[in-house]
Amino acid sequence: MVFSSFAPIAAAVLGLGGVTAPVPASALQLTMHETTGRVSAVSLTCDPAGGTHPKAGAACATLTGADGDISRIKPRLQRCTMIYSPVDVAAFGTWHGRPVTFHATFANKCAADAQTAGVFGF
Repeated sequence: MVFSSFAPIAAAVLGLGGVTAPVPASALQLTMHETTGRVSAVSLTCDPAGGTHPKAGAACATLTGADGDISRIKPRLQRCTMIYSPVDVAAFGTWHGRPVTFHATFANKCAADAQTAGVFGF
């Protein structure tokens, strides 16, 4: 085959020489929309943990405990103010190949953080 002799050269030129980066088993886009109009968004990848989430490792551990189902996360005990400033949160992506879609409204950012044990702590 003519192309087989070019494969090692192409791999060397393109930097494909046997070392490949691991593909995350899970990838999520997380957003938070505040009543002030501010929108925050982060990415979260797990296995390996990464993305732009400030505490990706902890968020991945929480999601692993709930098998990727945000609605099954056990809330974290945390003191929050009683100030009502609702936030809408959403998550879209995949968890170990399964689609993830989540949407909820919480009384404030602290409540979103506590009720999702840090997944929406950004």
